[in-house]
Amino acid sequence: MGEQNWTVLVPVKRLDVAKSRLRGTLDDVPHQALALALAQDTVAAARACPQVAAVLVLTDDAEATEALSALGAQVHADPPGGGLNETFTLGGSLVTDGPVAALTADLPALRPLELAAALRAAADGPAGVRRFVTDTPGTGTVLLTAPEGVPLEPRFGEDSATAHAESGAVALAGPWPTLRRDVDVPADLAAAAVLGLGRHTAALARRLAPVRAVDH
Repeated sequence: MGEQNWTVLVPVKRLDVAKSRLRGTLDDVPHQALALALAQDTVAAARACPQVAAVLVLTDDAEATEALSALGAQVHADPPGGGLNETFTLGGSLVTDGPVAALTADLPALRPLELAAALRAAADGPAGVRRFVTDTPGTGTVLLTAPEGVPLEPRFGEDSATAHAESGAVALAGPWPTLRRDVDVPADLAAAAVLGLGRHTAALARRLAPVRAVDH
C-alpha cells in the first residue's frame, strides 16, 4: 500500500531532562542542543517519508516546539508529568483518520525510505493488527503502528519488545538499520554516526569518527 496517509507521533521530553544518559557525550555541546538535534533529525526524516501525511510532535518544551514546528511538524502540548505511554496514547486520541505510528525521537540516522518500507510492511499485514519494530539489540521498540480504528496501546519502557508482543502486536522483520538505531548512550551515537547522521546531529558530532552527514 503506497498511500500517504500515516500520522507519525513523536514525543519530545523537556530538553533539560531528555536523553540523560547522553549528558556530557560531546565536549562543549550543551546537552539540550544534542537532545534537540536528535529530535530534529527524527522529525525531518519522518516528514520526508513518502508514506507520511503528518508528523505530530507531543512536547511541553518551548524550544523544541519552535524548532520542530519549523520543520513542518504539528505540535501539541504534552501535559507535564505523563509518561511515554500516556503521551503516545494522547497523540493517538488526536488522530481522527488513517493509521497511526508511534516513533521514538532519538533516531538521528533515520532514512525516510527505511521508515516508508516499515510502514508499507505494517499496512500490508493482517487487518486490525498492531505491528512494531525493535531496536538494534532487539529488546526495545522504535516504532509501533496501529491501523485506522485500532487503539495504539503502547507498551514502551523496559523490555518493550516483549511487552508489545505479549499485548498482541506483531514484530516486523525487515532489516532497516537506520530505523532500528536509536540513541540512548554514547556508543549508540557513535554507531549512528557510522550509518550517517542527519544534518542537525552531524553538525554537533564532528568529534566522532567517522561521521557521515546525510540530507533528508
